[in-house]
Amino acid sequence: MKTVRRPAFISTQVSESCCYYLNLAPRAGGEITVVCGGRERCAPDYVIDRRDFRFFAVEYVAEGEGSLVLDGKPHVLRPMCLFTYGPGVPHTIRTSPRKPMLKYFIDFVGGEGEACLREGPPGLGQMAMVAAHNELIEIFESLYREGARNTRLTPAICATLLRLLFLKVAESVIPPTARGTRAFQTYRRCREFIEAHYLALSTLGQIAAQTRVNASYLCRLFQQFGHGSPYQYLLRQKMQHAVNRLHGSRTLIKEVAAEVGFADPYHFSRTFKKVYGLSPEHFLKFAARGSRAGIPAFAESPES
Repeated sequence: MKTVRRPAFISTQVSESCCYYLNLAPRAGGEITVVCGGRERCAPDYVIDRRDFRFFAVEYVAEGEGSLVLDGKPHVLRPMCLFTYGPGVPHTIRTSPRKPMLKYFIDFVGGEGEACLREGPPGLGQMAMVAAHNELIEIFESLYREGARNTRLTPAICATLLRLLFLKVAESVIPPTARGTRAFQTYRRCREFIEAHYLALSTLGQIAAQTRVNASYLCRLFQQFGHGSPYQYLLRQKMQHAVNRLHGSRTLIKEVAAEVGFADPYHFSRTFKKVYGLSPEHFLKFAARGSRAGIPAFAESPES
């Protein structure tokens, strides 16, 4: 299969990257056409400074911190932040060297997609915080899996998933007035605690005890702001760690399972499949097939 050369507009200032490329020379039209997308873990010196961009784009911060200037307006970037840009929207994206970001992105064209950005939250050239953190990650992960397969129906499937992303964002945008509430601040503190200590945590009770928040209240906070449970969020962090460890190393699946707190490798495999839609064994085969096709998956990015 022909190797896909990394386009010049895809940053090489990353420590880990997985991208899919569907149509790098799209024609202008009405329907959504996905150009490319993926996820990237920023290197400490990551900076994107563009006066313009030829496609429309949506980016979502899954981990880490950074800063953003959109059309002259500054923003702080942290998990749950989603922002958009496109033609005529200058933007500067920087990561925190201390907490490099892991973020997802998708680039596309088409009048339908432009209308979704301009009419729905957050708007073109705007940033918003989105409550459905795990659900957005699942959609971006599905986009990557479908994009990397690159079948005859892949463009239509990815366009449909992008429409789903727009709907989910519209449903779960957090109003600015809610971000300063005590409830939201408690939710964010507990979520950040899980992100920092997920390898040492195994149960909801442990999370509640160590964050000093009643377990029932903690569940209500995560349902309100994260559209899930704290335990589901813990599992997502563990499985993300497992993906990073499995790809590009010779670590055995049972060793990774033990590392993320699963004494039973079969239980680990079932959980992994529930989160990602495929078993660890199939993930390794899928990642290897994508790498042979020139689609890096959690691999160090080549120079342009």
